[in-house]
Amino acid sequence: MIYRYSIGIDEVGRGPIAGPVAVGAFVFLDNSARSFFKGVKESKQLNEEKREEWFVKICQTQEKGLVDFYVSFQNEKVIDEKGLSFAIKKCLENSLNKIYKNIIKNGKSEIDFKNVQVLLDGGLKAPVEYKNQKTIIKGDEKETVIAMASICAKVLRDRKMKKLAKKYPEYGFDIHKGYGTKGHYEAISRQGLCTLHRTSFLRKRGI
Repeated sequence: MIYRYSIGIDEVGRGPIAGPVAVGAFVFLDNSARSFFKGVKESKQLNEEKREEWFVKICQTQEKGLVDFYVSFQNEKVIDEKGLSFAIKKCLENSLNKIYKNIIKNGKSEIDFKNVQVLLDGGLKAPVEYKNQKTIIKGDEKETVIAMASICAKVLRDRKMKKLAKKYPEYGFDIHKGYGTKGHYEAISRQGLCTLHRTSFLRKRGI
């Protein structure tokens, strides 16, 4: 079946010991825009500079009404109190619903769930009302819309961590983005934990 719209979904920030988790949703509103992104790779295969370059192009194309994207976040407090799975699920619902509403808002009122396909990376699942959903292992490497969603989520999460680094300069969040690097653990040993740390993750590591 050929769907009018395919929305790509990917999450970023599952593994860090600090900061939020993020889920990106991306859609081509006009299939002609696909030609602008030939050769795009998912975020993990790109360095930071290249991700930023693609993201600028995505934003420029969004301004022309050819694509749309949205990234939702859930912070470390939600992760600690309700779990990572809950946080990812809420992000996913928020991003997907926002994209869907934006499509309708942009004058395409005839859209319904029947002509929208949702493609999700890894083990992600969309809300049940999205009947035409497909979870794809390594989907970010196989589907352009998922790769685009991963870039949007990664760039905006990294930017958020860089901004937070100014408030907590002693931890180096601008460098490791909250992941458990050697330098990050050394900073925790010196400074202790801050409010950005996922205490539920660190307890498992005896911290």
